[in-house]
Amino acid sequence: MRLVISLVSVFCVVMCGAALRAADNAPVTRGISQASSVDEVLDGLQAAGDNLKDFTATARMSDINNATGEGTTHVGDVAFQKKPAGDARFKIDFNREIVGDKAFPRSHVYVLDNGWLIERDQDHGQKSEVRRQVVKPGEKVELLKLGSGPFPLPIGQKKEDVKNLFDVKKLDPVKDDPAGTIHLMLTPKPKTEYAKKFQSVEVWVDPATSMPKRIDTTDVTGNSSKSTELQDMKINPGVGDKDFALPSIEGQGWNQVEEPLKN
Repeated sequence: MRLVISLVSVFCVVMCGAALRAADNAPVTRGISQASSVDEVLDGLQAAGDNLKDFTATARMSDINNATGEGTTHVGDVAFQKKPAGDARFKIDFNREIVGDKAFPRSHVYVLDNGWLIERDQDHGQKSEVRRQVVKPGEKVELLKLGSGPFPLPIGQKKEDVKNLFDVKKLDPVKDDPAGTIHLMLTPKPKTEYAKKFQSVEVWVDPATSMPKRIDTTDVTGNSSKSTELQDMKINPGVGDKDFALPSIEGQGWNQVEEPLKN
């Protein structure tokens, strides 16, 4: 559960590219560059939300202990879709775990759809599935709504709303930045909900693709960080039910648990 919440907490960053192209490759509505101002980039993020329907990508997510520099990296595929009813769903399929210089096959699959979070874990012969109801029946999963969801960054939000929650500045590029990207630093303002969760959020946006190349978040204590790198991202490829489906596990020795919401 901790793993998926970690990725969920940066999921909006995953989708914070500016001026996304529509599925029919329509012209970019609000282009950005390294010369763009913070306001121009934030305007681009708003345009991104207007045009985004779905995306797929390969993700590398690292949890890092800032005191020791040690960490664990999970590698896998991500799919996201805004549903016609106005809510959203996603699937995260991690298939590899990297510790130090060693890689291990490890299956963590998570699907959030129709108010339920399904977590499947296979490790050392153990197979478990936990189904957690995370939204009441009839309610929508508002993954992108600034100030009400778990995400540290908005998409499709007005820059004024962003600035009410974060101090935003653009940083000069340094040696270790992904080449050609725009580096934004977001610091939660005191007494906001994000100030209780994050010390900082950093995003590196690739102007050529209008999507982020890397997202780093540091927790409020400063003790740990999470870094997410995205590759092979496809915007509005037309994902559907099959992209979120899970194979049947009945009669295959899985330990299954269901946790409905408590009244």
